[in-house]
Amino acid sequence: MTSPWLWYLSRAAGVVTLILLTLVVLLGLLTTAHPRPHSAAMAVAMGVHRTLALGMTVFLAVHILTALVDTYVHLGWWSAIVPFASGYRREWVALGAMAFDILLTLNLTSLLRHRLPVRVWRAVHYLSYAIAPLAVVHALTTGAPDNPVLLGVAATCAAAMVAVAAWRWLGRNPDTRRRAQIAAQEWS
Repeated sequence: MTSPWLWYLSRAAGVVTLILLTLVVLLGLLTTAHPRPHSAAMAVAMGVHRTLALGMTVFLAVHILTALVDTYVHLGWWSAIVPFASGYRREWVALGAMAFDILLTLNLTSLLRHRLPVRVWRAVHYLSYAIAPLAVVHALTTGAPDNPVLLGVAATCAAAMVAVAAWRWLGRNPDTRRRAQIAAQEWS
């Protein structure tokens, strides 16, 4: 089945997925940056994080299904799960398949979270850091090269995730804040 609407729907769902992924990553980084206070605000933030992740999963499913159903470019059903199985832009579709595989693993372990040891769940959840670069490069190489608006969206999402990840990484070192205070005093 070939239809320009399938192509547009697949691309739109991919863009929404990337935006939701960005929000999920940002919220995840921001809520885990400091020791967790047990407060209502934290519970709401974690609920929003999970809800956005669920929405992202739904839009990703639409993105994948419409790409597979549209026969303009034959991807093959396995290419959604098995990296390098696609005949179309093999390397770039493979990055999307890898991100999808990691997301499936995260969703499965999150559903089983209460049955898994915390260390196991956390170790698997660290794989989520790989999803963002895989998804951004997938978006830049398969969806955005011919469209400056999509290129801008992908670049903005990437920049936001890198900025917040850098902020979190720099904030982990207890000496960072003290060094910044000393540097500020030297400039005064």
